[in-house]
Amino acid sequence: MECVVLAAGEGKRMRPLTASRPKVMLPVANRPMMEHLVNSVKYAGIRDFIFVVGYREQEIRDYFGDGESMGVSIRYAVQREQRGTADALNAARDYLTCDFLMLNGDMIVPPEDIKTICGKKLPCVAVFESDRPEEFGVVTTEGDTVTGLVEKSPHPLGNLINAGAYLFGIDIFEKIDSLELSERGELELTDALQSYINEGLLSACRLSSWCDIGEPWNLLDANESFLASLKAENNGEIEDFVVIKGPVAIGEGSVIRSGSYIEGPCIIGKNCVIGPHAYIRPSTSIGDGCHIGHSSEIKNSVIMHETKIPHFNYVGDSVIGSGCNFGAGSKIANLRHDRRNVKSAGRDTHRKKFGAVVADNVQLGINCSVNVGTLIGSGVLAAPGSFLEGKIADKTKIGR
Repeated sequence: MECVVLAAGEGKRMRPLTASRPKVMLPVANRPMMEHLVNSVKYAGIRDFIFVVGYREQEIRDYFGDGESMGVSIRYAVQREQRGTADALNAARDYLTCDFLMLNGDMIVPPEDIKTICGKKLPCVAVFESDRPEEFGVVTTEGDTVTGLVEKSPHPLGNLINAGAYLFGIDIFEKIDSLELSERGELELTDALQSYINEGLLSACRLSSWCDIGEPWNLLDANESFLASLKAENNGEIEDFVVIKGPVAIGEGSVIRSGSYIEGPCIIGKNCVIGPHAYIRPSTSIGDGCHIGHSSEIKNSVIMHETKIPHFNYVGDSVIGSGCNFGAGSKIANLRHDRRNVKSAGRDTHRKKFGAVVADNVQLGINCSVNVGTLIGSGVLAAPGSFLEGKIADKTKIGR
């Protein structure tokens, strides 16, 4: 069996983080989310992959190459214009020779579930019970047979959603060839699925676990999920008078300086400097080359590579891009006074605690304050003492 992974889209809802990288390359537990997906598929026994790429494709090609380093084989198909999921799959048709698994590249599925779906009768769609089915395509079933599929209805008929994983035969391309453009001007895979549903041929496979990374704050959910099974590992240097509780993985060349307190699960990349007197709280991932310095506290956050948070800073429940620098005393709020869900750019994060999304190369002067739910674009420069909230465009200069 072969596996097609759709990775051509920009991921506009993930902006500003995708301004400089494809969505599927955003890190979860310090590795691109798509790498976790490839490992799950590899566990199921599939070694042949076709990646459908487009937006900033070179970063994907440079990282994964031909797949040899991961023990798999990877070929690349290109979708130059993002014209729907069926169009994306169509880009891979000349590479496929047999039955295949198709996956959206922006989700996390455990390897056991991938193995289960690969054993099902095709055509098959993976489904998952969601507490917010109105945000997804809802699937109705009788037994294991799919009887209906409705996209994002405000009044869903159930809580089973389309999880974006499919088992197909080559005949799916006959369905795609007969499709017409949707109202959005796209070729929709759901229209091809409807043909199978009408014939009573589409089966459903229920997943035990699933995480869709459709919004920046979903990175925190995925990160927490992966770190829950983290094993302690130390390839760096830990100075005297450091306290480590729970599983903490420390990368090669990293130094944990005296007086720091780290609560696992937590992963720290290569060549980082932590402390002195830093406090790292659970479910935090810190990328390569970062500095978390004196009296700085990081809680339940994703910090990407080469970012500096060096003096008297607080970052809670936030996603911070690469190459950022926080001036001394700069802090990110993560809780509303009324304890209601935090909204970000008008979108409900479904989280009581959420700080900010900070894109790449943001520079905060000393004593800056960032309000809950703030989206800060790449290259933003904030003068000392600035207050940041709402949605801030790329390369904005704030304050004096």
